[in-house]
Amino acid sequence: MRFLPPAVLALIAVGALGVLAPWWRDTAGVNGAAGWLTGAGRITGLLAGYAAPVLLLLMARIPLLERGVGADRLARWHAFGGRYLVGLVAAHVTTVIWGYALTDGRGVVGEGVQMVLHFPDMLKATAATLLVFGTGIVSARAARRRLSYEAWYYLHLATYLAVALGFAHQLSDGADLGDGPGRALWYLLYGGTALLVGWCRLAVPYLRDRRHRLRVAEVRREAPGVVSLLLTGERLDELGAESGQFFRLQFQAPGLRWAANPYSLSAPPHPEYLRFTVKDLGGHSAAVARLRPGTRVRAEGPYGAFTGRLQRRRKVLLFAAGVGITPLRALFETLPGEVTLVQRVRRPQDLLFQDELRAVAAARGARVHHLVGSRAQVGDLGVALSRLVTDLARHEVYLCGPEELARDAVRALRAAGVPRSRIHHESFAF
Repeated sequence: MRFLPPAVLALIAVGALGVLAPWWRDTAGVNGAAGWLTGAGRITGLLAGYAAPVLLLLMARIPLLERGVGADRLARWHAFGGRYLVGLVAAHVTTVIWGYALTDGRGVVGEGVQMVLHFPDMLKATAATLLVFGTGIVSARAARRRLSYEAWYYLHLATYLAVALGFAHQLSDGADLGDGPGRALWYLLYGGTALLVGWCRLAVPYLRDRRHRLRVAEVRREAPGVVSLLLTGERLDELGAESGQFFRLQFQAPGLRWAANPYSLSAPPHPEYLRFTVKDLGGHSAAVARLRPGTRVRAEGPYGAFTGRLQRRRKVLLFAAGVGITPLRALFETLPGEVTLVQRVRRPQDLLFQDELRAVAAARGARVHHLVGSRAQVGDLGVALSRLVTDLARHEVYLCGPEELARDAVRALRAAGVPRSRIHHESFAF
């Protein structure tokens, strides 16, 4: 499935070119500043209108994309595309108002007020624009660090309303769509997106909930601020889960039932139970530690391409930073070949699954190492890994952990001679 990510990007690019075809076809020439500005407004409006449903599709939990591209890569594409969308909307608003103002001989502010109050569906478009800008602000890295996952999740839902409001404006004021095939394809794009999002994000989780009836069987303390959840249910083998994947879990308990947070499997999937390990990183994960056995759980998934399907070499290094050990713990037991696991933590009490990892290592002849201490104590990460792992450059690497430390690890591995194509990275930043 390695061909899928570039194929998806190529398809998105072709779609963007196709969206501009009506403007190119209907524009005989561009004259004067007003014409250039208005043309730029039409182009950026078309691209913004195209980008919005594409961004929703990237995060629609479409199984082919989740397994073939990977949830973390889709999230990075979505984040990049979101910034692109905000820029397009800003450019569209600025150039259209400015171009119309030059054409009508009116001031920019007066022209803007005139358009909002008298053009069809412009009040909806204004609301959509404010929602897009607001979502862009809360998604910026500086603001994102200050928000809990739950707050960011709820605020991000505003994008669905923004897309719906903007669609009406596009149909009413989008001259390039016309009344023929262009408009029909626009309806197909938005209608198809709505159907896919509704099916994958709402219908499938509901149907799986009815079929598998997941419940909390046990909450087990693993370390300070870390617990493991054992979930039981019916016909769990039919989920098709693999080591390295994650689910979005929605616990049917007070304060938790409206948010679905991502949690990785921390043990290979079993026909009778699934295990997840959760660290207290926010209000939702802290409340998970207080769940009682018998609590119903609604699960979306399994998601992610961080599985044994990526493996191409016999020698494998699993590098876990902090609670990033969770998916690697499952992979440590199931990946074939010569497997070495390195767990990087700041304090000895943060080490997880020590007894389990020793038992798995003994059973399969694998190796487990610990890198404990501050950055100053550990020193250069690449040098430290080279000391622990013989022939590091010849290994394939699965890497999981907090984003900043994971970036440092990727740089260290590249400096140690590991090709980028052999570093598989699962990020928590989605």
